[in-house]
Amino acid sequence: MTRKREDTSAFILKNVAPIFNRKGYSGTSLRDITTATELSKGSVYGNFKNKTDLAVKAFYINVEKLIQPMIEIVAEEKNSIKQLLALTDYYRNYYILTLARGGCPVLNVGVDAKYNSPELFNAAKDVSDRLVRNLAIIIKKGIKRKEIKKKIKADLVARNMYSMIEGGIFMASVHEDKGYLTNILDQIEKIILKQLKK
Repeated sequence: MTRKREDTSAFILKNVAPIFNRKGYSGTSLRDITTATELSKGSVYGNFKNKTDLAVKAFYINVEKLIQPMIEIVAEEKNSIKQLLALTDYYRNYYILTLARGGCPVLNVGVDAKYNSPELFNAAKDVSDRLVRNLAIIIKKGIKRKEIKKKIKADLVARNMYSMIEGGIFMASVHEDKGYLTNILDQIEKIILKQLKK
C-alpha cells in the first residue's frame, strides 16, 4: 500500500468510525460515508474492499480509542489487585466517555451486527474475548504472586466480571443513567477486595 493510499484510508476511517458507532452497520449509508469524507464512492471503495471491510476497520479504531487508555492505566500498576481496581476505576467514567461517541463500540456492534454482518459480529466477539483473556491473565498472575487466593478460578471470574461490566454499560445506556454502571462497579470492587484478595 502506498503512503498516499495509507493516508487516505486513515482519513476515511477517522471520519466514518464515529458514524458507524452511532448509526450501526445497517444504519450507516453510502451517503453518510461520502458526506463525512467528501469523497466519491469510488475513492472510498478504492481504499477498502467493501462496506463490511470499512465497518470492521472502523470498529477496531473505535475500540482502540477507548481501550488503549485503559490498558495504559492498568499497566501502570504492578500489583494484580491494584490492576483490577484500576480497571474498575477506568470504567467509572466509561458511560460519560462513550456518550459523545454513540456508546460502547463492543456492545453496539455485538448487538447490531449479530444478524447483519458475520464479519463485524466476529470482530466484536474477538475484542470481548480478548478483554476477558486479559482479565484472566491479571488474575492468574495474581494467584502466582500470592496476591489473589489460590482457589479462585481465573477464567470464570474474568468472564463474570466482564459480563457484569458490559451489563452495567447496557443498563446505563438504556436508562441514560450512569448509576447502573457505578453500582455494578461497586459490587465488582467488593468481589475483588473480599473474595479475590489474599
